[in-house]
Amino acid sequence: MSDKALEQSVRNALGNINVPGGGVLSQYPGLSDIIVTQSAVAFAITVQPGMEAAFKPIVDAAKEAVASVAGDKKAMVSLTSDKAAAQKAQKAGQPKPTVQKEPVKGVKTVIAVASGKGGVGKSTTAVNLALAFAHEGKKVGILDADIYGPSIPKLLGLQGKPAVREDGIFAPHEAYGLKVMSIGSMLEGDQAVMWRGPMASSALKQLLRETDWGELDLLVIDLPPGTGDVHISLVQQVELTGAVIVSTPQDLALIDARKAIDMFARTQTRILGLIENMSYFECPNCGSQHHIFGDHGAENTASELGLKFLGGIPLQMAIRENSDSGKPVVATMPDSIEAKAYLDIAKKL
Repeated sequence: MSDKALEQSVRNALGNINVPGGGVLSQYPGLSDIIVTQSAVAFAITVQPGMEAAFKPIVDAAKEAVASVAGDKKAMVSLTSDKAAAQKAQKAGQPKPTVQKEPVKGVKTVIAVASGKGGVGKSTTAVNLALAFAHEGKKVGILDADIYGPSIPKLLGLQGKPAVREDGIFAPHEAYGLKVMSIGSMLEGDQAVMWRGPMASSALKQLLRETDWGELDLLVIDLPPGTGDVHISLVQQVELTGAVIVSTPQDLALIDARKAIDMFARTQTRILGLIENMSYFECPNCGSQHHIFGDHGAENTASELGLKFLGGIPLQMAIRENSDSGKPVVATMPDSIEAKAYLDIAKKL
């Protein structure tokens, strides 16, 4: 069945579910677009604040409806409340709803890797840091929280979609000793994720909470660039041990790194330190170091803000080549200068 045909089948099945106030779910104004991926069917149901409990059975019924027509594809159904209506309710004196933080089942420590800006090598750093922790004897997982631009499958050479157990729980991929979860494994080729903020946040929650991580010493979460809905949802729902900020030495990158630092500070999330990626290029012929993107920018910023500088990662061809081929340097070249840079940072953390 084509994705378009399956989408229509799901919509038809939702037409058999009655919603509070009258009507059926397929015609409900708060139903989002229905997105079909390689291994999931995803959509959101937006309700007025205070109606969440009344719609909880609707969500359960919607998941059953998807299961009846979608075969082995997982139903990712999120329930969100209308922000504009929520703000109006708060102005009228109604209390602001709170989100309860919960631990991730089986996980002792959760570290977020963030940048504020794209293109600074954050995901490459996150993967190699996770591998460096594993090199230290830890049981480690990595979650790709970059819903719109997932790159972890490429960096770890993952093929195929994750398995889904009979109870609807994901069985994560395993690569180089890491347990790995990414929505990128559920997409086909160049398929884009066209979801609004609440849907992306809900997808992150399901990838995090509905994955069998087993027993982990540490879970590394690779956050998307920026300081948006996904970041806010994560810090509101998960008790993070702390966050690591990745930046190049370049002033332009450090502007956004400071914004990421400010976001974590405002949400009372501990900053574990700064990493300077593409810190310098060491000439293979003469051995001299060239600071192509600036000299000690992240280190100076860390000192200025009273944060720990964790170290610099050199700008080396091997990091780029191995990342592109799904063979990260810490796993495949553990004795190299490049790998040792990540290993030293992991020991500091």
